[in-house]
Amino acid sequence: MPRRHSLPTALALSGILAASLATGPVAAEPDQARPTIRDLGRAPGVLSPGPLNAITDVAGVRVGQVTLRSGDSVRTGVTAILPHGGDLFRDKVPAGLSVANGFGKLAGATQVQELGEIETPVVLTNTLSTARGIDGILDWTLKQPGHEDIRSVNAVVGETNDGGLNDIRARVVTAADVVRAIETATPGPVEQGAVGAGTGTIAFGFKGGIGTSSRKLPASLGGFTVGVLVQSNFGGVLSMDGTPIGVPLGRYYLRQEIEAERADGSIMIVVATDAPLSDRNLERLADRAFAGLARTGAAFSNGSGDYAIAFSTHEGVRRTPERRAGQATVADWPNDRMSPLFVAVVEATEEAILNSLLKAETTTSIIGGQTVTVEALDVEAVKGLLAAGR
Repeated sequence: MPRRHSLPTALALSGILAASLATGPVAAEPDQARPTIRDLGRAPGVLSPGPLNAITDVAGVRVGQVTLRSGDSVRTGVTAILPHGGDLFRDKVPAGLSVANGFGKLAGATQVQELGEIETPVVLTNTLSTARGIDGILDWTLKQPGHEDIRSVNAVVGETNDGGLNDIRARVVTAADVVRAIETATPGPVEQGAVGAGTGTIAFGFKGGIGTSSRKLPASLGGFTVGVLVQSNFGGVLSMDGTPIGVPLGRYYLRQEIEAERADGSIMIVVATDAPLSDRNLERLADRAFAGLARTGAAFSNGSGDYAIAFSTHEGVRRTPERRAGQATVADWPNDRMSPLFVAVVEATEEAILNSLLKAETTTSIIGGQTVTVEALDVEAVKGLLAAGR
């Protein structure tokens, strides 16, 4: 029998499947038809978002995505995040890394921890395409003007396993796809849902994907922006802005009737800010992102890779060749004023995850000869539960 992940009110698949099963890579379905959490009248937290409510509200940050859907079983892609539009290898950005559960393959992690900086785009893709992500970053970095003598590059590539909906063993992602995601990265709105590295992901038993959100601190607290982008592919008991969703909809980890459902999976959380933070305080900021993940009901299970990586784009902390050549004076936001930034990252992470679910569309694939359909969240059911839970 085909395996199905169904909800009481299933979304119609006409149009969605036509695009999903087309021959060759096709563009993602427009996500405008599905709402964000704010479209449903809920605004997690107390701080206000930036104008785009996206990681690209942090000035200079760019996002590029390549979505690969073809045949019956290719449902994957690449998402690239660029900290700024200049020479990333020359003008490195300080960064911090936090790991809640290390069942993952985050390439470049040890050098980020050791040196506290990033010198390439941050690329997200599927587990077995991590090496292709590295190759693509290397291809792009080495061909940039002025890089003719470079002999070492720390490529940062995060992943989640989309093998539930994607023929992951086919390894269809190429280095050229990674380069294309990097080269097409732009500021502005970020497409969310089943696109890029989130094309084949599953979260809480529903269709997961790419989600983003931001928070803008008031001037009295520094006026800085914190932006978050997530690749959601994990399990637990879904809650939205404090309202139980997974239990009423009958899909949650440890429910006896669905013991075959696993909470394993992964999430990549990428945090950007324009606050002048040291790598030490960026690690602290990354740590707090997991509080936002916890608010959504994540299980943090044994088989889940839960990673957060944070960087600062502030000119005063950028690690330019001149600053790296000798003793330098850099800006440093004080510890005693970090708490508002911690609140910002918690709220933006929670909202980004909820958006990744709400914007994703029902996806069907054939894996191992079995038809697999992962339903999107039933928006009307969610609306009812949110209204009842006010």
